[in-house]
Amino acid sequence: MKRFFKKYAVFSGRASRSEYWWWWLFGVLVNAVFFLIGSLTGTSSVDTTSGGFSAESLGNPVVTVIQSIWSLAILVPGFALLFRRLHDTNRSGWWWFIVFVPIAGPIILLVFVLGASRPEGARFDTQ
Repeated sequence: MKRFFKKYAVFSGRASRSEYWWWWLFGVLVNAVFFLIGSLTGTSSVDTTSGGFSAESLGNPVVTVIQSIWSLAILVPGFALLFRRLHDTNRSGWWWFIVFVPIAGPIILLVFVLGASRPEGARFDTQ
């Protein structure tokens, strides 16, 4: 986790699969904790007249604000890590835009970040 914040806005270089996926797992766990705390401490009420949940069922607003701050704090380093991971597979970091292609885009990006390191990716180390 130290390396993630140490390279906060470093978009050059490479990131190994382990560096990428360990951070990804940590991020999922942190968000799960926020969700759990928000769900347990928030007010939950069901509106029986409309058959749905009220706006109050969204969880604890304090936890939501803290989670939003956390999400903003990891936005730039998250993109930097994704760029470095794509570099490690010998692809430009700008390939992340492929997520905007409906259905196939996110799947293609997932295949890219799951890919093995390629020696040709060393070309991104000098930039």
